[in-house]
Amino acid sequence: MIGGRTPGPTGVYDACFPQGVSLMSTDRRSFMKKSAVAAGAVAMASPAAFGRGPNDTIGVGVIGVGGMGSAHCGSLMNINKNKQENLQIRAVCDVAKPRVDRRAKDCSNKQGIKVAAHRYYQDLIERKDIDCVWIASPEHWHAQMAIDAIAAGKDVYVEKPMTYNLPDAVRLMDAAKGSDRIVQVGTQYVTDPKYHKAHDLIKSGAIGKPVSSETGYCRNSKTGEWNYYGIEKDIVPGPNLDWNAWCGPLGPQEWNTLVYHRWRRYSKFSTGIVGDLLVHQMTPLLWSIDPGFPKRVVATGVHNIDKAMDNFDQVNLTIEFDGGHTHVCWGSTCNATSPAPLIRGYKANLQLSGNNCNLVPEQIWAEDIDRQKHKFQRGSSHDELRVNLLNRSRDRKAPLSPVELGYKIMIIVDLAARSMWEGKAFGYDPDTRQGVAL
Repeated sequence: MIGGRTPGPTGVYDACFPQGVSLMSTDRRSFMKKSAVAAGAVAMASPAAFGRGPNDTIGVGVIGVGGMGSAHCGSLMNINKNKQENLQIRAVCDVAKPRVDRRAKDCSNKQGIKVAAHRYYQDLIERKDIDCVWIASPEHWHAQMAIDAIAAGKDVYVEKPMTYNLPDAVRLMDAAKGSDRIVQVGTQYVTDPKYHKAHDLIKSGAIGKPVSSETGYCRNSKTGEWNYYGIEKDIVPGPNLDWNAWCGPLGPQEWNTLVYHRWRRYSKFSTGIVGDLLVHQMTPLLWSIDPGFPKRVVATGVHNIDKAMDNFDQVNLTIEFDGGHTHVCWGSTCNATSPAPLIRGYKANLQLSGNNCNLVPEQIWAEDIDRQKHKFQRGSSHDELRVNLLNRSRDRKAPLSPVELGYKIMIIVDLAARSMWEGKAFGYDPDTRQGVAL
């Protein structure tokens, strides 16, 4: 069976390395021991000790140079070219040799320097010339790569979803909080000014208590979502691909070229719509509201059109928070009409479609509260988030999309996935930091 997210014996998904599975050589194991020592040293060091001067070139390494990682490489080089920041990509990494060789050559040619190509991420994060690491691997590797990079003294940009599941999120949260490293989660719409305006209006009391909200992310496709990732026929287990290293924390898996190239379609390797799409919209909206921790999640998923996909092609989530707020979110890969982001307050509502933040009072408060219309110009949200991490790597201030926010979102992602597949409501226990069936 390719799909299915099965809870471990403790009632949560098994995380990290299954018992009896050896993923590393003796040298790799030695590295991990050294990383643990390094983590302690990082935790004790002062933030100022890691600050970089305004004229220092920031050395960047990119782990995972498939579609998203390649896009990061191109954008980072443009950021440097346009003098938005001073950086160099000095190393790239991928367990697929054709990909890493191709990307190293491209980055070398465009920057006029020799960019190193590594097959294993441990070699990249050991480098002294790397200050920041971009992680664009499949999500089952996010936590371990980020934790190891933190231990090696690197600042981290980790793609969304922050981790594969909640246990991984706990481990990454603890590693980040126990260090002086900057960790940015790649949910770029937190840079959008409409959400910052909404945050300010809510904080000022302009809409009263925010009682509920809704958003979503919907797509449509004639050929099936994520099938646009082409099959590279030369990437098969052997000299061109270390398949066991790709599987990593999930343990050995049967080779399947569709899983390798289109892993988001398979529930054993991804939460699909929830982790890949909905986190983009939930994160900035919930950041603007600050409703507390998720308390209860109920989710449904169905196969409407793309029945060949293991993950669902339509999902609906209802999330209750400990402060009383209720959030509804839905996503689809079989209908592209997305719901407009909306925040409902006791006194007024915030309509957040497009680049707008419009305040519309409830009828009973219409004579007391004026309507407000705010329209913003939006740049490249993705580049703004990339630059934000580089800036924070210099001044050691908090990033826009921190691990604490990513952790709350991962509670939703994990509980929603379990709710869909197990047909139950799930709650979050803040004492054990686990999901529990209700």
